[in-house]
Amino acid sequence: MPSSNSYTNRMASAIAFCAVAATSRRAMVSAFSVPSTTAAAARTSSSSVSFPQISLPSSRLFSTTEEVDPGVVEGTDLRVLKYPHPSLRAPNVEITDEELTGPGCEISKIAKEMFLVMYATNGVGLAAPQVGINKRLMVYNEHGDAKKWMSEVIMVNPKIVEYSEATDVEQEGCLSFPDMGGDVERSKWIKVEAQNLKGKKIKKKFRGWEARIFQHEYDHLDGKVYIDRLTEDGRKEIQPKLDGLIDAFGEGGAL
Repeated sequence: MPSSNSYTNRMASAIAFCAVAATSRRAMVSAFSVPSTTAAAARTSSSSVSFPQISLPSSRLFSTTEEVDPGVVEGTDLRVLKYPHPSLRAPNVEITDEELTGPGCEISKIAKEMFLVMYATNGVGLAAPQVGINKRLMVYNEHGDAKKWMSEVIMVNPKIVEYSEATDVEQEGCLSFPDMGGDVERSKWIKVEAQNLKGKKIKKKFRGWEARIFQHEYDHLDGKVYIDRLTEDGRKEIQPKLDGLIDAFGEGGAL
């Protein structure tokens, strides 16, 4: 009869194999959901066996898991607009100091509701034109987790003043382009100037994942969308789904 130690070792190995296999399956399902640059560790544990971190493939921006269409979101009438809605291509005006400090502080209310919509869609970032408000306003939380509210960022009238020459390529997608994605080249770091909700000017330098989120949302404020940055092959790959969105929208879409 095998010793108890030998039996325990074999059982631990079997448990480890099953756990890693299960984790790998989850990684495949989440291949477009978890940011590679902040690749959250996939962990499985038991009372006697621990496992190392497993890096997952590139993500679909801007979603912490597969994005969803939540329909009616409690606490707001805002909805994520789908391509080719004209608001996604329309000019976005700067927010005035009066809008930030005047009666009702409407911009603060809009930002809070944008977060409600972002979290409901499993997103990590959202720009005002995506919800039909053509103003230079963006919100994001690099974790995409409402419980980590300390990581919430609101940028009013943001401007990128410097881009790094060094770039990298990651898979991106967008809440306004459901069920599609593609490789996008972005600067590795950026320097930014903006205002906060009180109108105070701020300067920041963002790197990596946060820099990519910012650049993606900043594009929206300039009437650009991520598909504009795809390679010719990347665009061809998603064109059938784009055509479906265009047909569903009907006349008046802004391509």
